[in-house]
Order: sequence, then structure tokens, then C-alpha cells
Amino acid sequence: MSSGNLGKCFDAGAFGEKIALIEPAKPAGQRETSYIELDREADAVARGLIKKGLVAGDSVGLIGQNSREFLSAYFGVMRAGMIAVPMSFKLAQRVIDHIFQDSEIKAAFVQADFAGMVPEGVQAFSLHRDDGFETLLDHGPFETFEPQGRELAMILYTSGSTGLPKGVLLSHASQRWSIDHVAKAGDDKQHHRYIVAAPMFHMNATISAKSALAVGASVVLLPTFDALEYAKAIGDHRVTWLTSVPTMLAMVARESERLGNIDLSSVTNVTMGSAPLTQALIDKVQAMFPASVINNSYGTTEGGPSPFGPHPDGVPRPALSLGYPLSGVETKLLESDEPNQGVFYVRSPMVMEGYRNLSEKTGEVLQDGWYRSGDLMRRDDDGFYYFLGRADDMFNVGGENVWPGEVEKLIEMMDGVHQASVVPAPHELKGQAPFAFVVLREGANLTEDDIKAFTIANGPAFSHPRNVRFVDSIPLAGTNKPDRKLLIERAARELS
Repeated sequence: MSSGNLGKCFDAGAFGEKIALIEPAKPAGQRETSYIELDREADAVARGLIKKGLVAGDSVGLIGQNSREFLSAYFGVMRAGMIAVPMSFKLAQRVIDHIFQDSEIKAAFVQADFAGMVPEGVQAFSLHRDDGFETLLDHGPFETFEPQGRELAMILYTSGSTGLPKGVLLSHASQRWSIDHVAKAGDDKQHHRYIVAAPMFHMNATISAKSALAVGASVVLLPTFDALEYAKAIGDHRVTWLTSVPTMLAMVARESERLGNIDLSSVTNVTMGSAPLTQALIDKVQAMFPASVINNSYGTTEGGPSPFGPHPDGVPRPALSLGYPLSGVETKLLESDEPNQGVFYVRSPMVMEGYRNLSEKTGEVLQDGWYRSGDLMRRDDDGFYYFLGRADDMFNVGGENVWPGEVEKLIEMMDGVHQASVVPAPHELKGQAPFAFVVLREGANLTEDDIKAFTIANGPAFSHPRNVRFVDSIPLAGTNKPDRKLLIERAARELS
């Protein structure tokens, strides 16, 4: 397979009739798709788009839940030399309109439920097989577009906490480098079964699906994430490799009593990334999947999906570590008086080309190929990196800096606590102070004073939560991460 096109990231000639996709939740029953079928359908999409008058360089939107049709369209768009723009169907219409305008989207694949989101004047193609998708397909041989240099493959829009999201420009070369240096590293992975339930408008899902297909594995593809359905799919299809956002597995862990006789013993690898990870969650996940090796992964849309890996000298990787920088990846920690702690900067072939139509914003985070992540990290004596929190999330409490992630880790160490999310809230004397939302385990009987006393006794007193609210669950944003913006608003509202 010689093509550098991201849409051609898997080798159908090598894997042939092997099952590429398993979709358990189809209305008509389970559906399986072979590598050959997926490859031919992606080519048919590319031919169909060209037949409709689109040309290389045009942007094509994708709005829908995870499905074979979504992946065929996604790969087909890129094979035709066009730019794929997956977007969240949970966004407000004004934000969707902004993305269409900002990316100059000429056509869009859309699930019927969300058809009204496509602005007038934009060609719309259905993602439903029996309702228009097949009429676009133009079957036959297709010569995949060969990108030159750093030509764009896709634009992913970041879920900014304020204002409109920024379009991250990602090249074929950047994403192929990640697949070749991360997914294909190590032992043969063809025997594995991955599960993907995170949304395809998020880097975690897109790189997971592409990486699994690139190594000839099979992907159990769920339309959306549901904790119980996720667990059932693992048991029913003997899934071996989980890639997820930590919050997703926290929700599965909470459902453990309802899992009943579901057999989760097939899981040998668990990779969690895209959000902070705590030792408490690692312990819960290890208990659910006792035969698994758990890896704390790190990546950003702008800087690349996975700049870290194993230590080159074979030094064992500590549980909470993100790993050691990959060969070909340069890293540094800046904006701190401490040499081994600071804001994480990275330079590698995986880094974005910039933000769409935002040259000033691009210049703020990207200089001489170095991307400023905005993530605070530390580095140990062996060169392993650890995530401490978002530098932007840090807030000041009476002159002291508090990182929410550190307070969350502390609270989650308590017996009876399942999950915690800490945000800044107004405080009469300190200006701001931590406000904790806490999910208890079944049967736990903790009080607000218990949480406060534990954090004062086991951490800096200034960082203890001045207010604690017990909730049934932590609200999630569209990327399955805690919705910090919503929690900050709720905390302020409760104190007003």
C-alpha cells in the first residue's frame, strides 16, 4: 500500500474478506463489513462525489452517528482529494452555520435526524443506506488522489469553552505519521478486536478507527456511547482492545453492578486518553478487566494523537505516566521556574497546519513548528511525562494556584467516592474557591464535611473545596469529557 492518502490508510488487498467492522446495534440485526467491502464503498463515494461536480480541495461536511456509511463517506471524501469536516450534531445551529461558512463546505453527508442542520444551498447526501446513500455511490475502479507535501485531509473543530470553535487543519501526512509510528509499532495486532463508541467528530474516535483498520484488526462500532451497551458489546464480541475517554470507562465502572454475568475477560489492552486520569479510576478499570494492560494516553487535536510511547531503554512505565517522547517527537516544558514542570510544547510531523482563517490565533500557539498545548505537565528523572491539568483551568485562590485535576484525584481517593469534578466558583474572601461535584458509589453515606475534612487532611488546605454538591452523574460535553463550562455556570448559580 503506497498511497499517502489518509482515506487509504488500510490495505484491503492484504486483509481482503476479513471483517473490518462489526455493528451490533443495527435495527435489522448485527451487520459485518469486510475490508474489501469498505474499500470498494469508499471508492464508490469518491467517484460519486466527483460525478456530482465536486473537485479536489472542496470541503465536505459529515454529520451523524458512527456507522459504516459514515466511515465510507469519511474515507471516500479524502480519497477524492477533498477535505473531510466531521462535526457534532449536538452543537447549536449558529455554531453549525459557522463551521459550514468557515470551512466553505460545498456538500455534506448527514443522518436523516439532523438533515435540518445543513444550510440551504449546500448539497446534502444521506447517510442512510435505504434513503439516498446508495444513489450517490458510483461503483468501479478509482485512482486515489495522491497528496503532495502537507495537503489537508480534514478539519476538526475544537470544542472551545467560550466563543466559536476553531477549525484545526490536519494534513494527510500528519495523521499517516501517527498511524505508522504508533499504531503499527510493536507486535502484530491483526488478531485484536477494538471497540469505538466515541463520536467521529472527535480525534479519539477517528484515530482509533483508522489505527485499528491500518493494522488489520476488527472494529466493533457503536453508534453512540452507552455504558451498558458498551459493556455488552465487549462481552458479546470478545473485544480485546479498548480506546476511550476516561469518563466513558468511569461510567462503565459505575454500571458494574448491573453488568451481571457479562464476561469482560477478553480485554487485554485498555488505552484511555483525551482527559485527565486518576489512580482511583485505573484501579476500578483494572478490577473490571483484570487481564488488561492499562495505558494512560495523551494527545491533542492540534499537536497530534499520541506523542508518547515506551521508554527506549525499556524502563517500566509508571501507571499514571503518559509515556516517553517518541523518536521523531521533540518536547519541552516552559513557562515555569521549575525545569521539570511547565506548559507542554511539542514539535513533530503530527502537528497541525494551523487554525482555519485564524492567523493570529495560530501564531499564539504555533511558532517555528512548536505547538503550545496549554497543558501543564511534569517530567520525572527517567524522562516520563505526567499530565497535571490545563494551564487555562488553573485558578487562583487567595494568591495560591489550584489545579482542579489535582483536587479531583485527591477526592477520588476517598472510600465511597466514584467520581469528582472540581471547578472555580466565586468566593467573598478568596475571589475564587474550589467547588466540587461528587458522584458517590452505591450505598456510600458521605457528607459535605467528610469531603472537606479529607481534602484538608491530605492536601493543601487552600485547595480544599469550600462547597460540595452530590450528583447522580457528571454532565458530559459532546466529546464525552466533563462539561466544565456547564459546571462552572451551575456552581456560580447555586452561590448567587
